[in-house]
Amino acid sequence: MIELLVLTIILALVFDFLNGFHDSANAISTVVATRVMTPSQAVSMAAFGNLIGPLFFGTAIAATIGTGIINSAGIQAIVPQQEFIIMILSALIGAIVWNVLTWYFGIPVSSSHALIGGLIGAALAAVGPDFLVVDGIAKVLIFMVISPLLGFVASLLLALLVMRTFRKSTPEKINKWFRKLQIFSAFFYSVTHGTNDAQKTMGIITILLVVGGFLKSFDVPLWVILVCQVSISLGTALGGWRIVKTMAHKITQLRPYQGFCAETAGGVVLVGMAHFGIPVSTTHAIAGGIMGVGSTKGAKNVRWGLSRNIVLAWIITIPFSAVVGAICFFALGKILA
Repeated sequence: MIELLVLTIILALVFDFLNGFHDSANAISTVVATRVMTPSQAVSMAAFGNLIGPLFFGTAIAATIGTGIINSAGIQAIVPQQEFIIMILSALIGAIVWNVLTWYFGIPVSSSHALIGGLIGAALAAVGPDFLVVDGIAKVLIFMVISPLLGFVASLLLALLVMRTFRKSTPEKINKWFRKLQIFSAFFYSVTHGTNDAQKTMGIITILLVVGGFLKSFDVPLWVILVCQVSISLGTALGGWRIVKTMAHKITQLRPYQGFCAETAGGVVLVGMAHFGIPVSTTHAIAGGIMGVGSTKGAKNVRWGLSRNIVLAWIITIPFSAVVGAICFFALGKILA
């Protein structure tokens, strides 16, 4: 069992790495699009923001992932330790498969929802629907819709405020100021991205440690926080450039003030969600923000066809990961039996 536990923790860190790799576009796409920073500068800044993010806003999201999607304690009471670990391993595989597939096609989707889908599917295969936390899953589904809408509305209003405030200024002067401000807003978004996304893996590893008897209760150890931060930061530093290209150039054309508004609005949304322990998608928040600032110049400035395809991928994420997670549970159960 120890070997299986270690393997699952390693795979959780692989997921964390791929989360950073897949979601690097969230923090750097706008500064790359507006040419405020070079790609190498942007990923370095984002990696550092991811590294320090979880130190500022606690581990409420980790607790939600560990105990608020499936009834971990209830499942532990009725299944052997090895079967529980196989369930978590299967959930991680479901999330990783979806992340790699969508990265290949350059589609910005939610690593968070992929993990939640994997957990749901693997738990259904292991013990059935009775051990799903319906309230927690409902909250995730509701905020899957609300978070991009909040990002859209907040960035739209902030961009309109900026446009009105600087309506008498020249474009050159506006760009000069906001090219500087966008560095701060991009870093802020990087910090909030690390705050939200690294916590998902912290929750998985902590529940594994509880199952293995290394922890008596669900309290995230400092070493787990640090290793997850490092893992997601390394993934961000390498960068999933296929998705950066989609976010930076294909949804809408961005100016520095628009990049600033999208990042600031998206970051505020993520801080609020982290405070309440709601695991939302950083991808959804920033994509909604980019669509919002693009809309200030008219609906035609947003490529709604591509945006619809992105939203469709968001909808498919949880069911796809759930199916893969369930299949993996049955397959691994036979292999490791």
